[in-house]
Amino acid sequence: MKQDQMMFSEHEIQKKMYSEMVARTKPKPPVLRNVIGAFFFGGAICTLGQALVNFYISMGLPKPGAGAAASATLVFLAALLTGLGVYDSMAKYAGAGTIVPITGFANSIVAPAMEYRREGMVFGVGQRMFTIAGPVLAYGFISAWMVGLITYLFK
Repeated sequence: MKQDQMMFSEHEIQKKMYSEMVARTKPKPPVLRNVIGAFFFGGAICTLGQALVNFYISMGLPKPGAGAAASATLVFLAALLTGLGVYDSMAKYAGAGTIVPITGFANSIVAPAMEYRREGMVFGVGQRMFTIAGPVLAYGFISAWMVGLITYLFK
């Protein structure tokens, strides 16, 4: 019994020493730089979106149509920039500023597709395209269906 307790305490001491070593050597993230980058890049993406809405309204589209067109344009631009490898470079500095807006959704679909394109169109691009965005889409569809059903039942 004594030997088991001694081995257990030795093991606990080693775990504690390892945890302390990891805490000392783990790099500290530059939180302030990350927050500022996310704020400015995310704001720039949203400003571009508003400029696109204003542009489409000036071209004669109604406000809801202009919003849809601006969203589609932002998704297209994010997909294009991801395909060219530019979006990932921006994300290094922008962090959540590139993930949170609608452009992050486009990036989450295109990036896995680009990574697995060597495996072919079906088993590479087609299968892996929705690796990240698939669960988000499924959750959105199910949530929308449930809200619609609840709204229908209570009206």
